[in-house]
Amino acid sequence: MSTTAFTAFALLARGQMLPPTNCPQNPVEGTETMNMQITEINAPDFTAIKAKQNAAWSSGDYAKIGVTLQLSGEQLAEAADPVPGARVLDVAAGNGNATLAFARRWCEVTSTDYVPALLERGRARAAAEGFDVTFREADAENLPFADESFDIVTSSFGVMFTPNQSRAASEMIRVCRPGGRIAMANWTPEGFVGQLFKTIGRHVPPPAGVRSPALWGDPDWLGETFGPTAENIRITRRDFAFRYPSVEAFIDFFRTWYGPVHKAFIAVGEDGAAALHADLADLAERMNVAESDMMVVPSEYSEVIVTRA
Repeated sequence: MSTTAFTAFALLARGQMLPPTNCPQNPVEGTETMNMQITEINAPDFTAIKAKQNAAWSSGDYAKIGVTLQLSGEQLAEAADPVPGARVLDVAAGNGNATLAFARRWCEVTSTDYVPALLERGRARAAAEGFDVTFREADAENLPFADESFDIVTSSFGVMFTPNQSRAASEMIRVCRPGGRIAMANWTPEGFVGQLFKTIGRHVPPPAGVRSPALWGDPDWLGETFGPTAENIRITRRDFAFRYPSVEAFIDFFRTWYGPVHKAFIAVGEDGAAALHADLADLAERMNVAESDMMVVPSEYSEVIVTRA
């Protein structure tokens, strides 16, 4: 018996999912009715998942991690090749790496995120550099902007973490004008960060029905998701080097400031912390290319430029 069928059987046996009194005699029609009910029961609660994700990203201080990734934001802005005055939307902008990179290239940037504290950090950075950037709290899966209102829609290691991935992708496509570009930097499944999340998942399983954020770095998934509305998709594999004084310094830093790792250690508790720490250390040591005691770990990501049809 399949898992879905077993779930339906168990619910019926406990009286928690009863067939309607006017259930049709046609077995095929009855099966369709039951399948619809099973789908509703098993569908992910994206609202609840996003609330937990918001709490995770609000914990620690992602801005301390984010600023170390600025180089990738600059490279992404260069790859997007913006013209001065281009209307740019940064989705799930975090503390504003891509936001600032496009602002430095004379673009009119709107920076969005659903974590207010991160928007404040981005606002402070923009003010310090004298950039006139619009900051707005927004959900990447429900962007509060009109269709085709931006020349470039970008995200640097941000939108990939949305739980409803197809919805977030369709929103990016919707607000990008025809002939405009969608520019993204997304970690790959094979890279260090992709493996980091896989390692965490062995200790703290992800919510049911939520797929890996690293899919956004997979060329096949990108083609299936953006291809139908794209004139062209250009994917360039790049590496970002995580540089820390040591592997232990990296784990301590991420455990303190990086929300997903911070929350993972809380979730496993004292009994599971040693095993999680050991697995993270093993991963970092295996991928470390430094010849000294320091840590230099290249993490592969996909630099994606989608030209909207």
